[in-house]
Amino acid sequence: MELRGVCCVLLTCLFYTSSADKDFFTSIGQMTDLLYTEKDLVTSLKDYIRAEEDKLEQVKKWAEKLDVLSATATQDPEGFLGHPVNAFKLMKRLNTEWGELESLVLKDMSDGFISNLTIQRQYFPNDDDQTGAAKALMRLQDTYRLDTHTISSGELPGTNKDVAMSPMTVEDCFELGKIAYSDADYYHTELWMEQALKQLDGGEESTVDMVTILDYLSYSIYQQGELERALDYTKRLLKLDSAHQRANGNLKYFEYQLAKQNKVEAEESQKEKEKREREKREASDKKGRPADYLPERRKYEQLCRGEGIKMTPRRQSRMFCRYSDNNHHPLYVLGPVKQEDEWDRPRIIRYHDILSNSEIEKVKELAKPRLRRATISNPITGVLETAHYRISKSAWLTAYEDPVVDKINQRIEDITGLNVKTAEELQVANYGVGGQYEPHFDFGRKDEPDAFKELGTGNRIATWLIYMSDVPSGGATVFTDVGAAVWPKKGSAVFWYNLFASGEGDYSTRHAACPVLVGNKWGEPTCLSLHPISYTLRTSGLPRGQ
Repeated sequence: MELRGVCCVLLTCLFYTSSADKDFFTSIGQMTDLLYTEKDLVTSLKDYIRAEEDKLEQVKKWAEKLDVLSATATQDPEGFLGHPVNAFKLMKRLNTEWGELESLVLKDMSDGFISNLTIQRQYFPNDDDQTGAAKALMRLQDTYRLDTHTISSGELPGTNKDVAMSPMTVEDCFELGKIAYSDADYYHTELWMEQALKQLDGGEESTVDMVTILDYLSYSIYQQGELERALDYTKRLLKLDSAHQRANGNLKYFEYQLAKQNKVEAEESQKEKEKREREKREASDKKGRPADYLPERRKYEQLCRGEGIKMTPRRQSRMFCRYSDNNHHPLYVLGPVKQEDEWDRPRIIRYHDILSNSEIEKVKELAKPRLRRATISNPITGVLETAHYRISKSAWLTAYEDPVVDKINQRIEDITGLNVKTAEELQVANYGVGGQYEPHFDFGRKDEPDAFKELGTGNRIATWLIYMSDVPSGGATVFTDVGAAVWPKKGSAVFWYNLFASGEGDYSTRHAACPVLVGNKWGEPTCLSLHPISYTLRTSGLPRGQ
C-alpha cells in the first residue's frame, strides 16, 4: 500500500449558489443567502400591499363623493336633473366614469410581486430540504438530550440572547411529527405531536385541528406498545369528533386487545405475572429511538455532550503546552508556534494561532462560489458519493489560485515536516443544520484497496484540522475509541497521525464531527460558529522518527 498524506477539514460557508445545487439544509452559508431572498420578497410584498391600498383609497374617495351626491339628488330627482349641468354629469358618470372605476377595481396590482416571486422560486428549498432540516432538529434533540419544549421555545444552550428567535408554532411541531411518522419513527412522532398538543391546550391558535394531532398521537403510541395510553387519546379524539371513522375502529380494536390482555393476566400464575412485569419494565427501558447502523452511537453522543473519559492525574501530568520551532526550522526559531497536547494515545496536538482573521476571510471568499454537497469515498468502489451521515458542503482550492492557499500549504509543511507537493487540494466545507460527520477513519483499510481511487492518491498519513471560529454549543471533534473530545478554537489547528511507521492504520484515530447545536460555521464577527479546515496532505513516505 502506498503511503501518502495528511487529511483534514476546513469549514466555511457558501454565499451564492446555483439553483442546480440544492441541499440547502447542508450549508448554513447557503441558508444565509435565503434570508436575503426572503427579505427581498417581503419588500416586494409590501410594495404590492401599498399598491392595493392606494387603489382602495381611490375607490373609497369615489364612493364617498357619490354617496353625498346621490343622497342630495334623490331628495328631489326632477329638480336636480332640471339643471342641465347635473343631467350632463349623470350621463357622463354612467357612460364613462363608472367604466373607469370598473377598470380600476379589476386592475391586478399583484403583477410585480408575482413576477418577482416566480423568479426567486427557482432558488427556494424543496421538500428534501425541509425534511432534511426537520431530521436535523431531531438529531440535535437526541444527541444533546433536549426536550421538545426546549427546542420549540428556542432556549438552546449557547444561544446568543441578542439574536432574534421565533418560537416554533403548533404547525411547526406538527410538521416535525409528520416527517417522523413518514419514516415510521413513532418515537419522535409521539414527542412532537405531544408538543403540538400542549401548545394547543395552552391556548395557541392554529390551523391544525386537535383531532388530527390526536389521531397521529394515539396511533404512534399504539405502535410503541402502549395500548392504554393509545386508548385514552382515542377516547379524547372521539369526544371532539364522535363520527371519526378511523378512531371508532381503533377504539373497538384497542378495547378488544386490552380485554384480551387483561384476561390473560387474570389467568396467570404469580411466577408468570412476575415474568410479564419484568418483560414490561425491560420493554419500557428500551422504548425510545429505533436502533440504527452505528454501533458506537451512544458513546459518540456522550462525547458530543462533553461526557468523555477524564484522564487520570498521572496521564494528565504528561500533557504539556510548549513553544515549538520544529527542530530549529529557520522560520520558527525566532517566532515559535504555540503547541498544546490534547491527548496522549493517539497523540493529538493543537497548534494555536495558525491562521489570521484575514487569511480565514480570504479562504472563505475563494470557497464561497463553489461549495457543493460534501461526499465520502465509497470503501468498495472508491467512487465519491453523498451520504446521509455527512451533512455539509465542500469546495476545493488549489495552491496556484491564490498566494494565501499556497502560504497555508507551506505553513503546514514547515510545521509537520510532511511534503505537500503530492497533497490533495485544500478542502473547504460548511456544515449545515445539525451538520455532522459520523465516526469514520481518514485512512483506507486493507479491505479498501480502491478507497482513494477517484482522488488519484495513496493512503493518508495524518490529519490536520484548522478551526475557523469558536463554536458556542456543540461541534466538537470526538475520538470514539479512546474517549477524547477536541473543541473548536478559532485559528487553531489540530494534528494527529492516522498511520503507524509500519504503514498500518491506527484504529484509535476513529473520529467524528459532532453536530453544531448553535451557531453559524464561518468565522465572521457576527456569526456564532465555524468548524475545521480539512486538508489531505500526501507524501511518498513517513517523516523521520515517526
